Amino acid sequence: MNSTQPATKPHVVIAGGGTAGWMTAAALARKLGPLVRITLVESSDIPTIGVGEATIPPLRVFHQLLGINEAEFMRATSATFKLGIEFADFGQLNQRYIHSFGQTGQSSWLAEFIHFWREGLDRGIATDYGSYCLELEAAKANKFYTSAQNAPLNYAYHLDAGAYATFLKHISVQAGVNHVVDTIEQVTLNDTGHIDALQLRQNGNLHGDLFVDCTGFRARLLGESLDVGYEDWSHWLFCDRALAVQTELTPPLKPYTIASAHSAGWRWEIPLQHRMGNGFVYSSQYLDETTAHDTFTALLRNTPLQDVRSLQFTTGRRLKAWHKNCVAIGLSSGFVEPMESTSIHLIVMGITRLMQLFPYSGDYQHLQDEYNAQTQIELERIRDFIVLHYHVTQRDDSAFWRACKDMVIPDSLSERIELFKEHGHAFQKANELFRVDSWSQVMLGQGLLPKNWHPAAKMMSDEQLAGALKKGQMEISQRVAQLPDHEAFVAQYCGQNR
Repeated sequence: MNSTQPATKPHVVIAGGGTAGWMTAAALARKLGPLVRITLVESSDIPTIGVGEATIPPLRVFHQLLGINEAEFMRATSATFKLGIEFADFGQLNQRYIHSFGQTGQSSWLAEFIHFWREGLDRGIATDYGSYCLELEAAKANKFYTSAQNAPLNYAYHLDAGAYATFLKHISVQAGVNHVVDTIEQVTLNDTGHIDALQLRQNGNLHGDLFVDCTGFRARLLGESLDVGYEDWSHWLFCDRALAVQTELTPPLKPYTIASAHSAGWRWEIPLQHRMGNGFVYSSQYLDETTAHDTFTALLRNTPLQDVRSLQFTTGRRLKAWHKNCVAIGLSSGFVEPMESTSIHLIVMGITRLMQLFPYSGDYQHLQDEYNAQTQIELERIRDFIVLHYHVTQRDDSAFWRACKDMVIPDSLSERIELFKEHGHAFQKANELFRVDSWSQVMLGQGLLPKNWHPAAKMMSDEQLAGALKKGQMEISQRVAQLPDHEAFVAQYCGQNR
């Protein structure tokens, strides 16, 4: 939409279905419906990727915003609950830790809990850091509970991405979104370089004011047609391939994702109600496709339900997520890696920013600049968090892990690592996704123990410190003991047989 157009009800054209397209359509229709006209065009002969099945807690806020009933959504998508991610063999071989969604311990205004825990560890009166986190202990015990009135745990979901897109499609169409099934033959630009129309194979020209590119890695509009460049991050994130397959479910139904490192990357296991999602992420520089396939299939715990799918990607971001009258949302705007389940979250944030900065009229250059600045900062901070999992490691058993350990990391990450290592601080920056608890859990889990910590903790006597630590631990143990089994709760709350 350029500044020369009249201030009429803008027509938003979404190119591409899948998770990104239908999340965008549903949100715009439900929240901006009276103000905009929405058309979504998707091709029936281009399959969606649909392998990202793990999410993080902000998705719950998005669903609340759209008025989505949780149990109904979970039943439709075969979803289970997720309290975090268990990482195996990342810091070193035969070592596991959980990055949970919960708060660890009680902090004071002077210092975070980790400083008191570190003092307790130094005195020999503290136990494992995770034992002071309710969500982490509940995950280990396979326990879970929530209700409309009481959500004692901070959680997310494992879901069937294809079913999720279908679920959102119904919401979107009911809310007035015009759904067109057709193939984009060409993108037509006007004399100012803005997109004028999508030329469709069967339906001719589809004109619009604002175009949303949800065409995946290809970025058919923003990348190919508007020629927005791509910043490659593969010198920090070496993995560029993934294999994915669904298998029969492996009991018990755990309320967390499992991420297990291998010699040239890592693999995931995501439990749904009716099957297990499995993936194998690797670097083609360190592992060939045949060996990767054979290694992956040998590690599967149960019978495959389909053929193994292969994906190629380049981690990084578009230099602009919004250029002229086109906004890229989802994979078309960038891809960090699936390790911390941020793909759907980045879709949510792209949609939220678009709704907040929507260009109803006038010159929108300043809106565009703000959108791009916020997107860049968020992606870079998530990138740093992912790189942390690779770089801070004691593994030297393969060329891949030696390269990860020895690589030159972004200055922004280096500063955070040094601040934690030297002083135990893991600050959460403004509008940053991952909190102090996330940075602390992962740094400790990867083997990084602070050398120094806040002196406030040293002022406590052994009796005071031991009493405070023990009290927190006992309260968590009691609360976990009262929680129902995760699998039983899922069956009762949102089971597909209900």
